[in-house]
Amino acid sequence: MIQFKSDQGEISVSSAVFSNITGIAATNCFGVKGMAYRSMTDGLVHLLRREAMSKGVNITYNDDNSISIELHIIVENGVNLPAVCRSIMSEVRYVVTKNTGVEVRSVDVCVDSMTL
Repeated sequence: MIQFKSDQGEISVSSAVFSNITGIAATNCFGVKGMAYRSMTDGLVHLLRREAMSKGVNITYNDDNSISIELHIIVENGVNLPAVCRSIMSEVRYVVTKNTGVEVRSVDVCVDSMTL
């Protein structure tokens, strides 16, 4: 949780807010089928529904009040992976900073699967 202090009070932003904003920004990019979640019981990668897409996002808080984001995604077959990943990194960094005012130190994109 990141806290902002001002003369009028304090604002706290939880991990769920960052996860939801990140998941929505990533799935709006071209070539992304959805967020991925690797099951611990069977080891398979599952495509998450819109309601549960925050499971595919890991948020790490840094000492300088910035965050680092790790995304697990499923992409469509035949897309240019480096181009899709660069697009996701740029979009996530922009949307999270614009909506929360928090600096994003890094965005790591893990492609877990491709769909046909």
